[in-house]
Amino acid sequence: MKSNSSSSAFLMILPAFVLLAALTAYPLGRGLALSFFATEYGFEDARFVGVQNYLRLGSDRFFRTAISNTVWFTILATVAEVALGLALALLVNRRFPGRAVVITLLIAPFVLSTMVVTAIWSAWFHYDYGYLNNIVAAVGLDRVAWLSSPRIALYSIVLVDVWQTVPFVFLILLAGLQSIDKEIYEAARMDGAGPAHVLMTVTIPLLMPHIALAALLRSIDSFKIFDKVFALTGGGPGQSTETLSVYLYRLGFKFSEIGMASAAAMIMVVLAGMLACIYAAKILKEGRNA
Repeated sequence: MKSNSSSSAFLMILPAFVLLAALTAYPLGRGLALSFFATEYGFEDARFVGVQNYLRLGSDRFFRTAISNTVWFTILATVAEVALGLALALLVNRRFPGRAVVITLLIAPFVLSTMVVTAIWSAWFHYDYGYLNNIVAAVGLDRVAWLSSPRIALYSIVLVDVWQTVPFVFLILLAGLQSIDKEIYEAARMDGAGPAHVLMTVTIPLLMPHIALAALLRSIDSFKIFDKVFALTGGGPGQSTETLSVYLYRLGFKFSEIGMASAAAMIMVVLAGMLACIYAAKILKEGRNA
């Protein structure tokens, strides 16, 4: 009877395993195999080079710059989004007139497609006619080259990402706040704890699993950023906004260096996996301590 039950359970999850293998395991395995070959397309014209592609990447300054840009973008975007999302969640967590309208307006940027978002911000960033530079000029300051300055362009893309995805973090943290038992707050207030003390000793500790989850999801998504960079700057000016994803696109599809692009993709997968493992371990630790 137990054997039949196990067989039935296996048959039920078999389609999911097949789908996972087709959509994840096979592409990763093929990419890993291609990373050891010099090829412009696939295995048909491939020449085995071992770890040579990885060694070439290690000496490629463009690859190192792409990693630096990606890490810096991930840190800035994740910290800003979690901080702003937490602030908004704390503000909206209490009842007030028009709360439903406010929440709707706050999540509106997140439901827009990335191409719409980049089109809006591309117009706002325009040097001569953009909304932001009109404000800057109105207060007597020099216009800013938001997307054409190597020193500012990456921060401009961070701003776009923050604007679009803070609502996602906000919803996660608002759900976390609403799941906290109100009796805990009442007990803290009866002990004489003020608002700041309640926030730091009750709200934040109980919300940490949700904060860690939001940081995990946003850091992984930020680490593989491509669409906003490609649409707004294409990786320029120079290489100042080129992330790993854009570097892979340029290497594989513009220069047909499929072997090197596959090696770079494997490095990116390992780095993203390490990031996910760190956060997952923290979430599991928080769950065991709860």
